[in-house]
Amino acid sequence: MINKEAMLNKAKVQTKAAVDAIRQLENILQFSLKRRNTYTWETLKDNSTFDKSKPAPPKLDDIPNIPIELTSHNKPELVFLETLISAQKNKSAFNQIKPQAPKLQEVPLPPIVSTLKYQPNLTLLDGFISSRKVSKINNAEKLFKKDYEIWEKQRDEILRKNADANEKYQMQLELWQEDIHKQLESMREKILKKNNDLEENYKRRLECWYTSEQAFLERQKKINKTIDAKKAKFLGNNRDAIIDYCESVLSNSEYPDCISKNFKLDYNPETKILILEYSLPSHNKMPRIKNIKYIQSRNIFVKSNLSESTINKLYDNVIYQIALRTIHELYKADSPKILGAIVFNGWVSSINKATGKKVNACIISVMANRSEFLSLKLSSVDPKLCFKNLKGIGSSQLYSLTPIAPVLTISREDKRFISSYAVADELDQSSNLAAMDWEDFEHLIRELFEKEFAQYGGEVKVTQASRDGGVDAVAFDPDPIRGGKIVIQAKRYTNTVGVSAVRDLFGTVMNEGATKGILVTTADYGPDAYEFAKGKPLTLLSGSNLLHLLDKHGHKANIDLKAAKIILAEKEKSS
Repeated sequence: MINKEAMLNKAKVQTKAAVDAIRQLENILQFSLKRRNTYTWETLKDNSTFDKSKPAPPKLDDIPNIPIELTSHNKPELVFLETLISAQKNKSAFNQIKPQAPKLQEVPLPPIVSTLKYQPNLTLLDGFISSRKVSKINNAEKLFKKDYEIWEKQRDEILRKNADANEKYQMQLELWQEDIHKQLESMREKILKKNNDLEENYKRRLECWYTSEQAFLERQKKINKTIDAKKAKFLGNNRDAIIDYCESVLSNSEYPDCISKNFKLDYNPETKILILEYSLPSHNKMPRIKNIKYIQSRNIFVKSNLSESTINKLYDNVIYQIALRTIHELYKADSPKILGAIVFNGWVSSINKATGKKVNACIISVMANRSEFLSLKLSSVDPKLCFKNLKGIGSSQLYSLTPIAPVLTISREDKRFISSYAVADELDQSSNLAAMDWEDFEHLIRELFEKEFAQYGGEVKVTQASRDGGVDAVAFDPDPIRGGKIVIQAKRYTNTVGVSAVRDLFGTVMNEGATKGILVTTADYGPDAYEFAKGKPLTLLSGSNLLHLLDKHGHKANIDLKAAKIILAEKEKSS
């Protein structure tokens, strides 16, 4: 028979699970904000205590004392042995029955001459006949003497028997005492051996415990020393240490099961910009069940699903929350304030329904500098509006998975701007773009963009090379939507490009009436430069982007800023 109550309860439990799954996704940002524990270098350390209990000393058995030697001339009192025996925990260990003291026969009282039996029965006649009287007196005395002799024999026999019984008892008692003494000695030896074995075993276990504890402490010390070394490198703005720490922060972030924590990080110590490329959940990972009902008449469970528009809205909300939460957790964990800005690029893997092939597209990108982001009250913001306020880039409908160009990307080649590109045309493997002659560099940039715009039907008109910060090239893009006049500037720099160069480019765009401006450098840009470019028709290409663009058009080169500084300094000295 179907238990209706049980089925209804099962539907209720499953509905609650479905509602909780949705609520968790709706509050992933709030969940992170409410966490009190801040992730720090100290939380990375192993501050645990050795979890194995120290062995307790064994409980040893009492050892019986046997202070008296049993010899034929020195017999212990019975009470002494009884005291020893009563002191033992297990009297049954003594397998000999204690001899019982003999019951001694009492000696009867001797005949008393004054008793009536031994008095002559004299009559009146005996008073007149003296011989008769004497005879009766003699007979009475003889009777007493005879009875007394019988009593003496009886007394002697009883005393002899009592003496024999006592002697036999003393012999049995002595044998019993000797046997008890032997058993006590045997027991004492066994207890001593047992106690010794317990103590030896305890010593071994204690030594093993101390060894394990020492190994634990040494391992813990080594781990914490490594953490301290990494922390020192982190505080020294070391790239690898900062990436390692940030990876730990994000790896320890708790998310619902449908959100995996896959990401890549890069950090530029000069600009103090952390670039994060995060693998976002696909649209089909979102929960779809709204509630579950039990239909008794059909004995089935019926699921009600969320509408597609509700799922789309939930998906967009989750993506915006992940971006804000990730940036929040990184800044919260960065108490030394090393990070100057964080770039979050969200990537989604999906199947292109037109081709059936798997594609990976960036659908969301934002750069948030420290001061601006930390001024936000995240507990009260609308995730989407907050993202847009940070000048984040993304389609109005993220669930459409429309690809966008990231604000800044991780170099896919060498993260230190060193690459081993092959020789191509005028560039060879030794060509360090950051050490090129400035005119050669500007010419190279112009040629590169000629090839870039040619594939879209555009053209590039080269201006005269100059070092005055003017226009190095003008491109005309025929695309009716994105096209127009584009001005290009090239900066062969070995130091971080500041905001002033970006301001100059924007002024040039305005003066030229251009639709867009592109600034290309061999170095990178500071947070203020990226911040100024937000919301403006400006594209900033770093050295990493430049190498990627060169490779795209069949050119190989490398960028080594440190080497370039030395080469340029030597050239300046010799000129």
